[in-house]
Amino acid sequence: MNNADSSTEEERAGEEAADAEVETDDAVVLDFLAHGRSDDDRPQYQKDPLAYALGVEEFHLYECTVDDDATVSIGDRLVVSPSEHRSPEVASVRAVDYGDLSGGAQSELEYVVEDIVDAQSDRFVEFYTEAQPVTLRLHQLNLLPGIGDKLQESILDERRRGPFESFEDIEERVDGLHDASQVIVDRIMEELTEDDLKYRVFVRRED
Repeated sequence: MNNADSSTEEERAGEEAADAEVETDDAVVLDFLAHGRSDDDRPQYQKDPLAYALGVEEFHLYECTVDDDATVSIGDRLVVSPSEHRSPEVASVRAVDYGDLSGGAQSELEYVVEDIVDAQSDRFVEFYTEAQPVTLRLHQLNLLPGIGDKLQESILDERRRGPFESFEDIEERVDGLHDASQVIVDRIMEELTEDDLKYRVFVRRED
């Protein structure tokens, strides 16, 4: 092998390693409108296919303009950023609010949130173990629907004995907490659908 070939292989390996290190924002498709939005009054030939999607890490909501010849289905995963690593079928992306979603995307949203929480259960179980006070009088645990001071103290008492291992472990050790996973889902849905929340735990708003 000559030096030129060796250099080319080293450069290619370096580029592949760099690509592997790039953090991408993946999103799950909530709805696909092959003919654009029905409330868009422009002529059909001016309307692009659209996909509405939910980011799997910070729960951003996206409207993606999709190439005309692309095939996209509900539940597909798309890379929405950075732009140089975006899925090839995605032409452009913009952040949207819950009210901007299509009716189909709104209906699908909670099911997708449930799937993400289930797939990343370790991340959300860790929240029960690591949650901290927000103020002197308010704890992050109190932001979860149905968790008042009594349940909060029970959770804190149990985690002092050791970290929680799973949602089932939480439910077995904390009397009165019957569906630890659904509590997380309900809070995420609140943060996605309500604009006037003072505190957000899971959903990061786009700047």
